[in-house]
Amino acid sequence: MIDHIKSPQSLITKKLEESFLKNESLTIKSNGTHEIEIKKSRFICTMARIENEDQAKNIIAKVSKDNAKANHNCFAYMLGDDDHIQRESDNGEPSGTAGVPILEVLKMNQLHNVLAVVTRYFSGIKLGAGGLIRAYSNATSTTIDSLGIVKLVNKQEIKLTIEYNQFDKLKYFLEQASIPIEATNYTDKIEVVIAVSKQDFEPLITQITNLLSDQFSYKKGEWKMFEVPYSREARQKDEDN
Repeated sequence: MIDHIKSPQSLITKKLEESFLKNESLTIKSNGTHEIEIKKSRFICTMARIENEDQAKNIIAKVSKDNAKANHNCFAYMLGDDDHIQRESDNGEPSGTAGVPILEVLKMNQLHNVLAVVTRYFSGIKLGAGGLIRAYSNATSTTIDSLGIVKLVNKQEIKLTIEYNQFDKLKYFLEQASIPIEATNYTDKIEVVIAVSKQDFEPLITQITNLLSDQFSYKKGEWKMFEVPYSREARQKDEDN
């Protein structure tokens, strides 16, 4: 197994600072497996979200046990807010033909805290180094396509207290801004609960202040992680920006 661990100096970077401000990352929509066949060899990719290395090792051990008759169980994963832990293994395949290609696909898709294990049942037909690299890359990328990608966004609950005659106006504004109402409580006034990311909080409060002529109050609640659908088109837009 080869470990890719960034130096401590590289941890304090502009990119890392921006990631803390954005409070968001990409991951797979759900855990699962997907299989492809290349020249009669079976490549079965198992992907899972992980929170720590012990969890990653346990999943690798289980997949290897469940596929004890397989020729290879190669893997790669990245961990940490800045992906400072990166590990990969060729598990008996020629050096650099399995673990690294799997890891590179995870990087290319900007997936964080994700493990990919690719199991190979060898058919007897050799693929060559280039063929193996393409096979392990394709097994990983097609599994990502099969499972889907979501954006994890850290948002804080905000409880807005408004008058009854303000509700329709606020509701319409939130709908236009694509901000879902998490909960609505009715007493002598209406309490509307929404969730907002750190960078959106001040601009949103300013807009609501102008909308309601400052005739409302708000209270900050707890932080929660929300899953937002994420498409290739959205990723391309992020890259262009």
